[in-house]
Amino acid sequence: MDRSETDRTEPNGAAPDANALTVYTTEFCGDCTALKRALDAMDLPYREIDLATDPDAEAYVLEVNDGRRSVPTVAYRGAAESLSNFSKRRLDGFLAEVGLRPGA
Repeated sequence: MDRSETDRTEPNGAAPDANALTVYTTEFCGDCTALKRALDAMDLPYREIDLATDPDAEAYVLEVNDGRRSVPTVAYRGAAESLSNFSKRRLDGFLAEVGLRPGA
């Protein structure tokens, strides 16, 4: 999996919210919509950041995806992964690896 294990700060130098999954998206991204629907169905809170409105967020996505502007990208406590070509299985794998449990 393409996942960053290093501690990185989020755009604008902010530390990631320890209690929130961050989802980096673009407006016309079908995979982003599928990811958000899956998270909503799991009742898992998240914070959405649209790359079109936040240049620092775009730079962060490029950094954690080896120079690729890949969306959706999810981030939690220093771990980040592109879920482009979205699948529920990949989302479940990321959530398990970072210790997030739906509905918890």
